Amino acid sequence: MNDVLYSIAGILIPFLGTSLGSSLVFFMKKDMNEKFRKMTVGFAAGVMIAASVWSLIIPSVEMAETQEIIPWIPAAVGLILGVIFLLVINRIAEKYETKENGKKLNMLMFSVTLHNIPEGMAVGVVFAGFLSGNAGIALFEAIVLAIGIAIQNIPEGAIISMPLKMKGENKVKSFLSGVLSGAVEPIAAFATVLLINIVVPLLPYLLSFAAGAMIYVVVEELVPEMHNGKKSTLGVIGVTIGFIVMMVLDIALG
Repeated sequence: MNDVLYSIAGILIPFLGTSLGSSLVFFMKKDMNEKFRKMTVGFAAGVMIAASVWSLIIPSVEMAETQEIIPWIPAAVGLILGVIFLLVINRIAEKYETKENGKKLNMLMFSVTLHNIPEGMAVGVVFAGFLSGNAGIALFEAIVLAIGIAIQNIPEGAIISMPLKMKGENKVKSFLSGVLSGAVEPIAAFATVLLINIVVPLLPYLLSFAAGAMIYVVVEELVPEMHNGKKSTLGVIGVTIGFIVMMVLDIALG
């Protein structure tokens, strides 16, 4: 019984990371100047690019190798499908969204939420292995993975809640939107524990699918926003900082 309770607590850890990142919106001032806005957009892009590579594509390749699949096939197929999926979603959104900034924020939130699903599945796989008792996975190893993903989720929560506040939403609603983007993670983790035999073979494709969705948002929404008006150099600096932060977190804690 203790192992089950420990696993439930461990599965919830990444969600706490997203919530912590979303709470940063409470420290924002009412207005945000142009320079900081450019840096924030660039930082979000850098975080998403790094997460796509280290959190999604590389694990997809590695998992495909363990399943004795040609390593690049799930990565390529999932990436293409992720881009096509977001392309279709974007076209549908354009028909119903009258405010351009609202569309961009919706796409950003959607892609980050989508990215959290395979991450939650990865946590679920590890804890399912621990609970099975025959996968050679210790509780400590599973907890460390969950903490690592939680730390990675901090900037992801922030890049949802802070732009919403910049758009004019109140801080509580912006915070809750960021929290909701991470709520799919424990749900996906619990579902994976229950459906481990069905989900695991699909994980390489799901990981790269989420990467494709994130890359689409970076190229279609965030990069043009960085170059809209002046101060685009600050956006480039933000991309570099965001990429380095997420890369270091992924490598050090992955």
